[in-house]
Formats: sequence, C-alpha cells, structure tokens
Amino acid sequence: MYALCFDGVGETVWRSVPDPGIQDPEDAVVRVDATTICGTDLHIVDGSGARIAPGTVMGHEGVGTVVEAGSAVRSAMEGRRVVIPCISSCGRCPSCRHHSYSQCTGGAAWQLGNLINGTHAEYVRVPFADFSTHPLPDEITDEQALLLSDVLPTAYEVGIPPGAVRPGASVAVVGTGPIGLAAILCARLFSPSLVIAVGRSRPRLDAARTFGADHILTQGDDVAERVRSLTPHGQGVDLAIEAVGSDQAFGLCARIVRPGGRIANTGVHAEPVSLPLQDLWNRNVTVSTGQVDTYTIPDLLVLLRTRRIHADGLITQRMPLHQLPAAYALLADRGEELVIKIALLRQTSP
Repeated sequence: MYALCFDGVGETVWRSVPDPGIQDPEDAVVRVDATTICGTDLHIVDGSGARIAPGTVMGHEGVGTVVEAGSAVRSAMEGRRVVIPCISSCGRCPSCRHHSYSQCTGGAAWQLGNLINGTHAEYVRVPFADFSTHPLPDEITDEQALLLSDVLPTAYEVGIPPGAVRPGASVAVVGTGPIGLAAILCARLFSPSLVIAVGRSRPRLDAARTFGADHILTQGDDVAERVRSLTPHGQGVDLAIEAVGSDQAFGLCARIVRPGGRIANTGVHAEPVSLPLQDLWNRNVTVSTGQVDTYTIPDLLVLLRTRRIHADGLITQRMPLHQLPAAYALLADRGEELVIKIALLRQTSP
C-alpha cells in the first residue's frame, strides 16, 4: 500500500510500505476511505510537536471499512463502516472505565500516527478495535464522520462541559482554527447570549461568523478592552476558550474572563505558558485543561444525524488520498485562502 511517512523534521514522503496485518487478536485492519490533517500533524513535521520515530505513518483521524478483524473482535467486524477516533481505548483499565481514554494504562491512548502507524495511508491497523472504532449509519457521509475523529470531540469535551456553558452565558473563543470554529458550533448548542471570536485570519474570522459568532475581533492590543465592552457591566465573559496553544492566547483569556468565570484550554502547548495566578485566584477564576478522550463520539454522531450540529462547513477542501503531501503544504501555507479541514478521499493511488 501507499502511505505518508515521517522521515524526520521537515521530511514526509508518500511511498509504498508493507500492508498492515493483525498483530493482536483485538486488532482490526481498516481500509481508509477518508482522512484529514490535524494541526498536531503539522507540528510533528515542523519539529515543534510530539517526537515520533522516523518511518512512522502519519495521521490519527479517519473513516473507513473494516477489511480484517482479529479473532477476539466482536463488533468491529469485516465489512463494517467505522469512524476511527484519534484516541484508542483498551476499554478495561481504570482510566478507560471512567471514559478517560487519553490516559489509558492498558496500551492504548494516543497511538495512531504517534507510537504506531497512522491513518494517512490506504490501510491502517487499529488496536483494541471494539473500543477504538464506532459504527456509522448509512446516512452519515464520510466527510461528516471525519469530523468525529478529533475536531468535534476536542472542541466539545475540552471546551464546553469544563466551561459550564449555560443558556444566556457569554463565551469568547480565542483562536479561529478548526478547534476554535468547532467550539463555536458546540457552544451554540447551549444557547449562549453572546459568542465572540478572536483570531488573526480574516477568512477564518468570516467563517466564525457563519458558524455562529456574534462578534469577530482581530487579535491586537485592544482586544481585551473590546471584549469587556461587549459584556454585561464590562466584567468580561463567563467562559474564555483558548484554542491556539500559545502564551499570548492564554494570557488574553486571563484578561477577558469575568470574576467567577472559567478558562477552558483546548490548545496544544509545546512551550511553557505563564499562569498569572496573581490575577486569577482572587477573582475566583477556574482554569481547566485536558486532552480529548473522544467519549462523546456517540452523542455527537446523534447531533450530526439529527442536524443539531451543522458542521459541514468545517471541510473546505477535498483532495484524493495520494495528494496528502500537497494537502500538508496547503494547510501549512494557506495564505488568504480559507482552509479549515481538508478531506483526503480514497481513490486509486499511483
């Protein structure tokens, strides 16, 4: 088969590699029908993110069809169409019993495209297949299902319940990448009175308005003052969602959250971040962080199926699977083009 392999910082190659096979009775081999690129993948390539072994197949998001199942697999059977979560689960350890799959101690957690070969390939081996795949109904398209691998669960799980969004709440999302835009969609499920999007990219800020932001602000020196001016009594927002993964973005969240409010950190931080406790503790501000666990995929699937979440606009480009190198380049250097998520779709590869 062909796959996109990491060959070192700045080096990825689309090349022929051995087909995956069953290594454990709980494995399944899935034909990849659609995949996409995460910002985390870009950070792996540029050296600012996780360190993975040269030769590893990239990617941790995917939708596909099971073509082979191990002898212990009971639900992810051959022929079943499934979404592959970015986080695998053994289903048995104490963490997994509490739906904390990212902290799995049974040999799962973030495996694909990190510790084992990932989904940027024609086929992928999925460990613990019964717990690490979700069956898909026919009416959910591959592109819709692709959003369930990572972007929607991350935005929802790390941003919304920890942020305690209630009807009438005010929310600011700092960062208008895929996670920030998805966080706007998810926050809207709880009828907030005000949603503010803060970002740098004009095309993505315009998209934020389409997804439900009431106000869009370009990141700058006066953003904190402008956010406070939009909130009742000028106190700041009930919830500030950090969706960048930078010291600057976190600092802005600390300045715009109201006394008694919350900061939900969804960004991936590769560098140390200042935590201004001297400005937070005496204002009773709660800060939450976390890696996605993907336990909400079944619920989000229902919301997609019933059109309570209209997330189709998150996919902005479609390319054949073998154009993964070009898709990485486009996402890394998008210029003024609106690029949010690129769907890489199966077809005959060279």
